[in-house]
Amino acid sequence: MITVNGEAKINLTLDILGKRPDGYHEVSMVMQSVSLHDTLQLERIPEGIELSIDVPWLEADETNLAYRAAAKILAYGRVSGGVRIQLQKRIPMAAGLAGGSADAAAVLRGVNELYGLNLSLDELCSLAAQLGSDIPFCLCGGTMLATGRGEVLKRLPPVPAFWVVLAKPPISVSTAWAYQHYDAEGAERHPDNEAMCRAIAAGSREELAPLLCNVLESVTIKQYPVIAVYKEKMLQQGAMVSMMSGSGPTVFGLLGTRAAAERLAAVLREQTDADVFVCHTTQED
Repeated sequence: MITVNGEAKINLTLDILGKRPDGYHEVSMVMQSVSLHDTLQLERIPEGIELSIDVPWLEADETNLAYRAAAKILAYGRVSGGVRIQLQKRIPMAAGLAGGSADAAAVLRGVNELYGLNLSLDELCSLAAQLGSDIPFCLCGGTMLATGRGEVLKRLPPVPAFWVVLAKPPISVSTAWAYQHYDAEGAERHPDNEAMCRAIAAGSREELAPLLCNVLESVTIKQYPVIAVYKEKMLQQGAMVSMMSGSGPTVFGLLGTRAAAERLAAVLREQTDADVFVCHTTQED
């Protein structure tokens, strides 16, 4: 039996450049992995895929990305055997944190190790891209510029270390819904990804913070104003910057110390009905 973790991600930037002929959106975004993670235990079985999840209402069949990732790599590796997966969820779902993608990436890494397939990272990323746009990033982790539909990755220098407070309101947002409404409404401000990459390379928190920008934020806030409330609370309580991640609804704040992050989290737990997590930025293995 082996244990693998699937880390959540936040978006430092998210820009939509247009609709592609294949129906996807062309994006350009700086993505960052954080230490909040799901844990997966994998073991060999004679055949098939057995997935169990500690969230009873979450489907554990071929509609689940972790299950589909197992099927994909077992078939690709021509494995004469199966895998049993026990998934412990910590990353909230439909939250803009790539929880499902993180699980799928962990399964690809885990089955590769479990069966000694020796697939390269490029091969794993190719399989990942067939399953979902965020999964290649979740395989690689760290700090990356993602383009295409999110699967074309460029490694960036490590982001200056931050403590991160995540606050997910008790709502779920469909990524498809957010992108559809963006198409109709557009955005007032777009991120400057070149400037963001320069700020990261300079290792400057102060340069980086004002450059955070997510074009989907205004779309989701119009439907769920509580996101704006969370952002304001985070800034009032000392966050250097606060923004929605992905298509939302999770809001994150960046802070310099663990103590400051814990203080902010305590206020949010007291004053809101959010699920609140304290974590930190991470870099690739």
